[in-house]
Amino acid sequence: MSTKTIQMEDALHAYYLNATLRETEVQKRLRDETAKLSHGHMQISPEQGQFMTLLIEIMGAKKTLEIGTFTGYSAMCVAKALPKDGRLVACDVSEEWTSIGKRYWEEAGLADRIELRIGPAAKTLDRMIENGETGDFDFAFIDADKLGCDGYYEQCLILLRAGGLIAIDNTLWNGKIADPAIVDEETVAIRELLEKVRDDQRVTSSLVPIGDGLLLARKR
Repeated sequence: MSTKTIQMEDALHAYYLNATLRETEVQKRLRDETAKLSHGHMQISPEQGQFMTLLIEIMGAKKTLEIGTFTGYSAMCVAKALPKDGRLVACDVSEEWTSIGKRYWEEAGLADRIELRIGPAAKTLDRMIENGETGDFDFAFIDADKLGCDGYYEQCLILLRAGGLIAIDNTLWNGKIADPAIVDEETVAIRELLEKVRDDQRVTSSLVPIGDGLLLARKR
């Protein structure tokens, strides 16, 4: 037992992955290709991806959202846990990065579950709300521009059903949120979002220290 979350040094982290990670060969190749990109650090960790797969299965989620798709690894982690008639609406602004993911989605047999929408996510979500999809979604993953996360959170709350789950990435922000001397716009935005969700009576929440921090908020 421990009264404090254990710190993951390299040796323990390597053991952790070796002992617990169940990743398909297609996922592994997508992750490896992404790691070679100049923005490869934007990819979620494999253990976080596996955790998200488990969340989707536990929830029995069928209709899901992703805000910020990058090269599609997180989308694959969500889509593989959906039933055959399940759906993931993946929102991103980059055709270049998402084109990488599309190749692997096809190879994994998941392309028919993923609906990619290219364009500003805020506008995409607004259109979905206007089209009457309020309360239709089971799960939403937010991994996009940090200054926009508060707005995405509010839009996703509208689109989620009661009992639906929002997961927000990078909420430990490589430890920068704990340093009061760091006051750049993105860091401040994450701090403010954490405080907002903590005090938000519309949700029950927990910040899970996996990857770069995954904030979970269940809509009441």
